[in-house]
Amino acid sequence: MRRVKVRLLCFAVLRDITGRAETELELADGTRARDVWQSLRAQHGQLAAYELPPMTAINESYASPDQLLRDGDELAFIPPVAGG
Repeated sequence: MRRVKVRLLCFAVLRDITGRAETELELADGTRARDVWQSLRAQHGQLAAYELPPMTAINESYASPDQLLRDGDELAFIPPVAGG
């Protein structure tokens, strides 16, 4: 099966939870952003309650979590920001 390499960026609280601002992932061809989110939920218990992915961007453009990832894509999950 063909594999694709994707650069995953995590911001704010997601960076704190995962312990990384960016990670290179090698994924099966046909993987969607939503699949990457589900994998993060499985790896990090603090994300388990968040079934739906946060705002998603692929190659610096907002995208549906159901968008297929392609080799060389940059995927970012952008959590909601609160503050005053």
